[in-house]
Amino acid sequence: MVLILVVIAWLYVTLMMAVAEATAINGTVLGALITFVVYGLIPMGIILYIFGTPARKRARKAREALAEREWQATQDTKAKAAEASGVEPGGHGEAATAAETALIAPVRKEP
Repeated sequence: MVLILVVIAWLYVTLMMAVAEATAINGTVLGALITFVVYGLIPMGIILYIFGTPARKRARKAREALAEREWQATQDTKAKAAEASGVEPGGHGEAATAAETALIAPVRKEP
């Protein structure tokens, strides 16, 4: 809350600086715009970005936790469905491959 008040106050000050430059005898509107951007918008943008980092971190962690809970719920649902159907998880309902022993010679130790 205090940060918002500081930002509003600083932007007001820089706006008044820009108005003073625009209405000065040898001032220009372009100079006033540059003054407002360089002294007002850019520094306040940097300050808000730096002070907003903890809030962005909390939001990112909350999104990651939500995604983790959703993933875990889908995994639990798949496991329950596999238990109900009698199929082993990852088995795809096929028999184990143990009949290929004639094609592959067993590995033996050298005497």
